[in-house]
Amino acid sequence: MVLSRSGALAFLMLVFVNLTTPARAQPQLVAAHAHSLQSVVAADTAPVGHVVKSDAKPVEVRVGVLAYLGTEAAEEGWQPTQVLLKKMLPQYSVQLFYYDLEGLRRAVDRREVDFVLTNPGQYAELELAVGASRIATLVQGAHTLNGLGLGSTVIAAAKRTDLTRLEDMRNKVVAATTNEGFGGYQIVWRELATLGIDPASDFSGTHFVGFPMSKVLDAVEQGKADVGIVRGCLLESVPGWQQRFKVLSPHPESGLGCVVSTRLYPDWPIARLRHTSPTIAKDVVIALLQMPEASNGVSWTVPADYQSVHDLFRELQIGPYSYLREQGLMALAKRYWGILLLIAVVLLTWLLYTLRVEHLIHSRTNALRNALQERKEIEARMRTNQEQVDHMSRLSILGELSTTLAHELSQPLAGIANYGQSLLRRLDNGRLTDDAVCQAATEISRQAENAAGVLGRIRAFARKRVSVRKPRHIAAVVQDTVALFCGMLAQAPVIQIDDQLAPETRVDVDALQMQQVLLNLLKNGMDAMRALPEDQRLIEISLTQADEHVCIAVRDHGVGLTPEQRQHLFQPFYTSKENGLGLGLSISSSIAEVHGGKLTAFAPDHGKGMIFSLLLPVYD
Repeated sequence: MVLSRSGALAFLMLVFVNLTTPARAQPQLVAAHAHSLQSVVAADTAPVGHVVKSDAKPVEVRVGVLAYLGTEAAEEGWQPTQVLLKKMLPQYSVQLFYYDLEGLRRAVDRREVDFVLTNPGQYAELELAVGASRIATLVQGAHTLNGLGLGSTVIAAAKRTDLTRLEDMRNKVVAATTNEGFGGYQIVWRELATLGIDPASDFSGTHFVGFPMSKVLDAVEQGKADVGIVRGCLLESVPGWQQRFKVLSPHPESGLGCVVSTRLYPDWPIARLRHTSPTIAKDVVIALLQMPEASNGVSWTVPADYQSVHDLFRELQIGPYSYLREQGLMALAKRYWGILLLIAVVLLTWLLYTLRVEHLIHSRTNALRNALQERKEIEARMRTNQEQVDHMSRLSILGELSTTLAHELSQPLAGIANYGQSLLRRLDNGRLTDDAVCQAATEISRQAENAAGVLGRIRAFARKRVSVRKPRHIAAVVQDTVALFCGMLAQAPVIQIDDQLAPETRVDVDALQMQQVLLNLLKNGMDAMRALPEDQRLIEISLTQADEHVCIAVRDHGVGLTPEQRQHLFQPFYTSKENGLGLGLSISSSIAEVHGGKLTAFAPDHGKGMIFSLLLPVYD
């Protein structure tokens, strides 16, 4: 018998309706289309343009079908289709193979099938694992709503008055086909997770009965399980189910024409595999999309969006997203033990150094307090004992050196502490990377060098030596200081730099001392804005040139200072902070004067805050 092109297309549609319809609908579909197929064959008597030669070797097409109702039922439903295929399409040899979930996955891995027809859950796994590509999605008429047609039904025996909602599943024995079943287990698992129920710990037992899914109904009815999970719309095919079973948390208005207990997902897809011929896949797509709706409402449409399936797997951390469960501390320790060992060494070194520095700071602070006390006593005895003048001067110089050291070391030490804490936070959050460790180690080393530089300058000051000054681009010094300041804070304020200087403008400065001054001004600005919300904290830095001087203006938008406070602002030991020493601005003013400049402070013309202006002579 020879078919015209339209007749062959109609028959191909019938074939793939049978190929891609779940087993529970297969016998009805075969009967529904048998009459239409016979009509097409009977009417299709016109000559065809191409007749397949009898000796042509048929092209083998292998379709793997998930037989969730069991192999025997699936084979019985598909037998008529296989017979018709041999008679009507001799150029194709379509073979149907029936599997459970694990068997179908093995068949895909071994390239034993060209197409797969399975549930959305297994398709999502195959999509990420082997590159399966959906070509069409099943539409089941009344059992499909806005492209969604798959849900789960949670059942119990009709006589169980203690089971009405999904929440009642706690401490109950639950029956399901397998923990890998999408409509038969995983959809409900997601709903339970939303309710704070963990099947692994909150069920008194889980009874996985395997396929066919009717075994779940038997387990509930025989009292082997309190609750059962089946695919949506399966229960309605069971005779007298309303007298035998009840549905937990029913959604009667789901729009599917059947009762489900969960949200809905896209229905079954048919998918091609990477090795499948594009020509065959194209023919299948055309046939499926042109397929008329069957008597029971089954048809095919363009591939649906299966993102909701991926969302389910991601939330439950199963299937292709099971690796998310391996991000605990033990897994990280096994994976990054080398890095963790390096971090431990760095942290131990940092801890020892921090303890030593804290000891030095404590001893210097005590020395400072003692020096101040002694100075007060000396001043009281000056009128009667001039012989102690030399001794008093030495104690005063010692007190100043100790105070300067304690104050200047606090900034590099704070930087070291912040970068160390940043490493700990990244370790706790699981975001520790080689780059982060490298950056932190670099900055800790840099701050340690800064601390060593402070000690060096103290020694140089004691020996009456001048600091190292070179012609520098002050904009670069400002940018480095801002980067250092922001790196020391977990939540740094917004800092805007307005550089209006010519590229060739330079000043003769000690870069380390300029950083000390700028860091002091930035820290004071940050402290003045602590009462403001984080999104309103702003520090503005402008660089301009006026005559023969470069002006670096640092403005904050904090509470500001009263005129009386501004009068004493640069005096030693004067501070408006509860825990301040009152030396930062005094030392900064001295550094500015040593460089031939001047540090001033004044209120802005508009708005709150303060402006600190640092004038430095331009280098010729």
